Amino acid sequence: MIIKSAEFVISNTDISKCPEGNMPEYAFIGRSNVGKSSLINMLTNKKGLAMTSQKPGKTQLVNHFIINDAWYLVDLPGYGFTQKSKDNREYLSKLIKKYIMRREQLTCLFVLIDCRHEPQKIDLEFIQWLGETGVPFSIVFTKGDKLSRVRLKESVEQYKTKLLETWEELPKIFVTSSEKKEGGEEILDYIDDINQGIFQNK
Repeated sequence: MIIKSAEFVISNTDISKCPEGNMPEYAFIGRSNVGKSSLINMLTNKKGLAMTSQKPGKTQLVNHFIINDAWYLVDLPGYGFTQKSKDNREYLSKLIKKYIMRREQLTCLFVLIDCRHEPQKIDLEFIQWLGETGVPFSIVFTKGDKLSRVRLKESVEQYKTKLLETWEELPKIFVTSSEKKEGGEEILDYIDDINQGIFQNK
């Protein structure tokens, strides 16, 4: 898929104020500082579309971007940032779950994971919750350039092994590097394939 246009539409904390209509939405989520904004900017080839920051927990809103006037890319707040207050963490958790559970236009949720770390409890629990609630999702490993090819493969395989302890079948998995612009084309082709099926059935 070629991104011809990517424009910011709205930021909000009220799911009822998300864009109307039935365009498919592809949302991106992960632990704070996982490289979400950098990945979104790489996918859209538009530097600065999503705000990047060295400071974790920057995204506090549900952000919609319209892509090619055909589908929405949604930037969700990160989860699990311990330096936020308990009330703020609970607020963001409720906001995230409201969007995921109530937004009928959500077509696929991309769960971002930093490839440099061993399987983290918070990620595994979030993925388990998605499975239990029947939310369609994929896993995106970020920061692939930070590890050697061998170590990167080992890290991904370690995660797969851990997931297969409770999953019979794994979701679609992508490995990316925003720095080296790797993996984005595969994600966009995956989105394009899903969209083709949606549009053909209308």
